[in-house]
Amino acid sequence: MVRSLAPHLVGRTIVSARFTSKHVTPGDRAELARQVTGRRIESIRRRGKFIDVTLDAGHLVMHLGMTGKLLTSGVEGKHTYGVFTLDDGVLLYDDPRQFGSIEWGDARVRRLGPEPLEILLEEFTAALRARKTRVKALLLNQSFLAGIGNIYADEMLFAAGIHPLVKAFKLSAARAGQLHRAMLETLSLAIEHRGSSISDYVDADGKRGDFQALHRVYGRDGQPCLTCGTAIKKAVVASRGTHYCPACQKR
Repeated sequence: MVRSLAPHLVGRTIVSARFTSKHVTPGDRAELARQVTGRRIESIRRRGKFIDVTLDAGHLVMHLGMTGKLLTSGVEGKHTYGVFTLDDGVLLYDDPRQFGSIEWGDARVRRLGPEPLEILLEEFTAALRARKTRVKALLLNQSFLAGIGNIYADEMLFAAGIHPLVKAFKLSAARAGQLHRAMLETLSLAIEHRGSSISDYVDADGKRGDFQALHRVYGRDGQPCLTCGTAIKKAVVASRGTHYCPACQKR
């Protein structure tokens, strides 16, 4: 998303802004519009699941929730809750379920854990060994690692051959290394394929990702494992549907 947004946004000035959802922008929406109006967009980066837009003064931080979209073309629809008119172009925030957010300041971003593509093996292993929670729940904890979502937690655990219910501190150094390697490989491949478009996700140009075609376990409960043929199972971990192969992923 950030890679597709950057060419359209960096260097642009926000001429005006309008927000219409008490859920996406729960505070003073008029004040938020005033704060961003006239600001130049200096850079845009991903931090965890947040999109951090650095302005010439301050930060505008957005989260897409489950169904949010940021589009640089098209027209407003019934689910458009944020409109940024730029000196050249427009940015629309669409979110049918209104689980996302648009906010001023980067306080929440600064509380996130390290990035999974940047954390070194030694730090990752030590962090795992210090936690007694189940490894799937830990991977979803944004203060532990920033940005891993449900799909990718399932896929990297499968790639590492680790059962989602294993307690993190019980993972040996070798298994922690397998998980670290699977994390890097899974996320890098997903980025290469522009993400997983299960239902709503598209990038800033309206293009769908295609990593869902490479899912090994996520969304495949009841289907044969692509490695061993055992039926993929589904459980609930940390209130999230969790997919795994009971034969390939040992506890």
